[in-house]
Amino acid sequence: MAERGRDEESGKFTEEYPEEDFIKALKELESSGTTDIAEFVGCDRRTAYLKLNSLEEAGKVESKKIGNALLWELTMESV
Repeated sequence: MAERGRDEESGKFTEEYPEEDFIKALKELESSGTTDIAEFVGCDRRTAYLKLNSLEEAGKVESKKIGNALLWELTMESV
């Protein structure tokens, strides 16, 4: 699990699971389900889903519904 630190100047917490971790997971796993990505990053499934959803809104990843699962892939921008 990632340590959560504080920026010494602003006092704000640093992001516990940065988007780069999710991009790296998708580069290494290629297309994967939410649970596999969560395990790779070291976070719970809900955290992974929320981060992946926000990356999808930003156009960095895309999802496909297959049965009851979502399959996540990098967009061409993020490759």
